[in-house]
Amino acid sequence: MTWTTLVEVEELALRLDECLVVDCRHELSDPQAGRRAWLAGRIPGAVFLHQDEDLAGPVGPHTGRHPLPDPQALRRRLGELGLGESTQLVAYDDVGGAMAARLWWLARSIGHMAVAVLDGGLPAWRAAGYPIESGEPAPPRRAPVELALREPLAGWVDVEAIERDLERRSLLLVDARTPERHRGEAEPIDPVAGHIPGARNRPLGLNLRPDGRFLPAPVLRQAFAELLGDRSPDAVVHFCGSGISACHNLLAMEHAGLHGSLLYPGSWSQWCSDPSRPVATGEGS
Repeated sequence: MTWTTLVEVEELALRLDECLVVDCRHELSDPQAGRRAWLAGRIPGAVFLHQDEDLAGPVGPHTGRHPLPDPQALRRRLGELGLGESTQLVAYDDVGGAMAARLWWLARSIGHMAVAVLDGGLPAWRAAGYPIESGEPAPPRRAPVELALREPLAGWVDVEAIERDLERRSLLLVDARTPERHRGEAEPIDPVAGHIPGARNRPLGLNLRPDGRFLPAPVLRQAFAELLGDRSPDAVVHFCGSGISACHNLLAMEHAGLHGSLLYPGSWSQWCSDPSRPVATGEGS
């Protein structure tokens, strides 16, 4: 069986040795916190990929904080970890999938279908009583492979496409940030507060149950159907602060059976880097 959206801890525990498991923990305020957390305690055999170093490309003045990595570089990095064409890739974090969903989307962007996020992440793994390992990792379980670059399974749009659509509004922009950041009442990271004109707010926390696991697929489908109205999923573009947590809404829609929505990788951090671009605040567009 191939997991393509979410996997439960019980399922992973049964097939752990067959999977490439990746720890994606990260803190924006402390870039090395994820690596330290991985060394302190992780799912046995899990490798670590860094959001800044492995899952993003070089940052420039107008790229946004986490531009997409070069597809060939990503392919090589995953191949070095032993990800073959049919290897099941599983990503996890400790924040309800907000970080792990980035790797899920990136793997799909280079054509790898067998990728899923561990539902509930490390907290769910611990709560179920499964083992944890710590310290420096043992030698890799998997030999490096040459991973082919396949047809993308995930799409994205650039800032020019968003600019061209500002008046026409054929795209539905969905902002995964908190309501306070969307409304422009608070901005702890980027230099300008607010949102892209016309965007709707769908904080990623709305996808989750109180225990950090995703809501059932039918519940997610109904919620997103209400948000989309008469628009098709492929007219939806997701963004956030820098293109990481937006992938959570993409994952939720895919899990709900709503396929084809897009990512704006530059997100708010790229949009607000140019003072000539319009900024909206408040609830309205």
